[in-house]
Parts: sequence; C-alpha cells; structure tokens
Amino acid sequence: MSRLPAAWRACVGTGRMELALRRDYQDSLALVQREIGFRHIRGHGLFSDGMGIHRPFPHLGHEHVRHSFTYLDQVVDAYLELGVRPFLELGFMPDGLASGDQTVFWWKGNITPPRSWSAWADLVRDTVTHLVDRYGLAEVRQWPIEVWNEPNLTQFWLGADAYHRLYEISATTIKDVDADLQVGGPAISPGSDKWLETFAEFVIARDVPIDFVSRHAYTSGPAQHVPFGTHQTLAPAARLLEQFALPRKQLAGTPLAGLPVHITEFNSSYRPDNPIHDTAFHAAYLAPVVASGGDHADSFSYWTFSDMFEEEGIPVALFHGGFGLLTHRQIKKPTFHLYAFLARMADELLSRGPHHLMTTDSTGRVTVLAWAPVDHQDLRNSPSSHSLRLSAPMTGSSAFLMRSSVDEDRGNAWTAWREMGRPASPAHRQLDALREAAEPVRSHRGLPVVNGRITLDLTLARHEVTLLEITPVCDQTPSWWDDSRLLGAS
Repeated sequence: MSRLPAAWRACVGTGRMELALRRDYQDSLALVQREIGFRHIRGHGLFSDGMGIHRPFPHLGHEHVRHSFTYLDQVVDAYLELGVRPFLELGFMPDGLASGDQTVFWWKGNITPPRSWSAWADLVRDTVTHLVDRYGLAEVRQWPIEVWNEPNLTQFWLGADAYHRLYEISATTIKDVDADLQVGGPAISPGSDKWLETFAEFVIARDVPIDFVSRHAYTSGPAQHVPFGTHQTLAPAARLLEQFALPRKQLAGTPLAGLPVHITEFNSSYRPDNPIHDTAFHAAYLAPVVASGGDHADSFSYWTFSDMFEEEGIPVALFHGGFGLLTHRQIKKPTFHLYAFLARMADELLSRGPHHLMTTDSTGRVTVLAWAPVDHQDLRNSPSSHSLRLSAPMTGSSAFLMRSSVDEDRGNAWTAWREMGRPASPAHRQLDALREAAEPVRSHRGLPVVNGRITLDLTLARHEVTLLEITPVCDQTPSWWDDSRLLGAS
C-alpha cells in the first residue's frame, strides 16, 4: 500500500513578507496552521524597501550600506512559532541598489537589475549568513532559496541574459555560505515554457549550482476588467497538472533530471480580484489537482493562504476575489475546507478515482475525499448532483461515518455574504454570521460491515466537496440497556 504524497501541504503562498507584521495576517496564519499545517511559506518582497534590509547612508563624505534585519527577524520568528518554515524568494531590488525605477504592483517592487553586482552579492551573503547565525545551519538548510520571481515576464525582469547572471551570482554566493543550502529557480510563469530549457542549458554549461527547479501554474485566460474586479475564462483543471509535470518532461535526459520540482505558485486565476476564488466551484475545480498533484511535483504551493494581499491595491470589500483560503478577519472559503479536509485524512492510499480519494491508517480508520464534477466554461452547467458508489475494508460488524460537506449553499460564506447584500465592511454580527455560514455541514450515521467491507453510496450536490471519516465501532452498550425504554415503557 502506497502513502498519500504530502506535496499538497509542502508550501503555501503569501502576500509580501512585511505583511506578516500585521495582526490579521498572524491570526489568519495561526488558523491555517491549526487546521491545515503547511510546511513552508513563500512570498515576494524579501529585499523590497518595506522590509528595510538594505540601508544605504552617507558618513564622512562617503556612501555606506548597512544591512538591517529587524523586520526579517520578526517575520521569521512568527513563522517558526507557527510551525511553518520560509521558502525564501530573493527579490525585489532595494531602491538604493536598483539600476532603474521600473516597478511592479501597487506597493512598487523594483524589478531592475542591481547597480552593482558585487553589492547584490553582499546583500545575499549577509542575509543568508545572518539567518544561519540566528536560526542555525541545520534549520536554514531546510529553507529552499529561490532566485527572483517570474523573470520571463517583462513586468518582473528585463531578459534572460540578465536573469542568468543574477542567478549565477546569487547561487554561487549562497553556496559560499554553505554548500548544503538549497538554491534554485527560475520561478517562471506559464506561457514561456522554453525559458526553463534555456535556463537549464545555461546552468549546465556554466556548472552553476542548482538544487531544485521551480515554475508557476495558472489556467485563466485574459482579464476582463470591471471596477474593482476581474472576470476570466478558465481552462480545464487538468491543465494545471500538465504544467506541474512539464519541468520533469523538459529536463528528462539532462544532468538536471531528477532534481526536485517545486510549483511555487498555482491557482486558477492569476488575478487577486477574481471572484471565482471565493466560490464552492473553485474548491471542486481544484480538488482533483490537489489530490493528485504530488504525482508530478515535489511541492505545489497554493497562492495564497490569506486575502491579506495588496498587489492590486488595498481590497475594497471583505469578499473581493482575493487569492486567499481565508478572507480578512478569518472567514473560511470553500477552498480552505478542501485543504482542511485533506489534513484530516489518513495517510495510506487505498484508491483514487476521477472524483474521489480514499485512504486508511493502521487503526483501520478510512477517509474519503469526494468532489462533484464541474463545468469549467459555465458554472450553471455543472451537474446538479453526482453519485458515487465506493467500497472499503473495515473490521468489526459496524462502522461510524462522519461526513463534512461544503457546496453552493453549505459551508459557503460567499453565498451568505451575497444574500446579505454584499456588505463591503460587515458589522460584527454579520461577521459572526459569516463565520458560522463558512463552517461545513456535518452529518453522521452507522454503517453495516458485510464480509469485512463497507459500501458507501454518495450523492454530491452541485460543486460539493465532502470528507467522510469512517471508524470501526467497538460497541460498549451495557447488556441491560434498552433505548426503547427512554420514556419508561416496559
């Protein structure tokens, strides 16, 4: 019996690192870690000015640079206290080191090469050395370090040759600190797939250090903008799995074959203002990807854990189409429950089908994650119901089934919010109601065990994702007890 791959929880995305200093961010991450438990967290902005690491200053007629880690220490301390390790991304360029003024996002991350490559190497070296000194070499060796973000897009970088130089200097500098630190890239976005092959040829020809390769995966089409929102078409969810699998396919037969593959961002839409992220459809759409993505990549990082995210500006409403598993104020979205359900599953794989995943453990507990099929072109055309019949081994003569479900109406705070009239800033009572509406609906029943097996007949509602937890019953009812006598009947 094989084990369920843990790639789905290996990493999760976040808004830029400085946001981790905020209370709502830390409250949200604490909730995610309690109910899901991701191993690493990755976001932009390590070297952007909001983190305050690169601090040029004049003294005695000369320019100097001090590297300050006041905020970085607070952020990493908060992560480690919550049981999640950094997946570091080197970027963006500090303004005091940048060669130009081109920026990306509302918060203006500088995307130009350094004015001095030696100063960039000093920044990388001092930062990594500080982290090793503060947290210990054994700990930091467990933190992958990725060089930049989506350099294949002009919004983020200025060409392949400049990226190759950035990568070589960064990777060599990191290995100078310690040869066993993990470094990789190129963190490319979908649509420029030859970039990875060109990058691989470069690192092979130059014998540049590389411990993993990384890329991103999305399935949305061009943005159709409306005020404070976006609509997009979607490709089938299977396209995400194709993108997960592409690095191993491209690197087969090269010296980089066999390196770990990290999908350091994935989602349906690449826009943080697309309401599809808030829906039950989204959970059912991504369920087969999350259930089987570990067959194709060593990690795939959902982008992002929280709506504390400001690349397109500060959100104007509680539900605004943000990437997060949680809204601000810790309202759970249906996709949160997809991950929370997986976190409650057993770890030995029994079976997997187009619409289910079944696992067990040494105690005989059986868990099933099941999801309804979706129509990726028109939500209204998704089936109104979907039936499954499953069978599983079970000891004893009876079993107890607990079922947790989210769909269009149940466990769906977005639906409740729309019914409230879409309040941009819900009052306290409305927030309480939304938190209650966001919880899965739970039901339970007993099951007979016949010839060492149980039979499960499931009917799933439109866009439903459901978790079944089934345990053998050890009946401890006293021999004298009779429930029919609850009212004293003889």
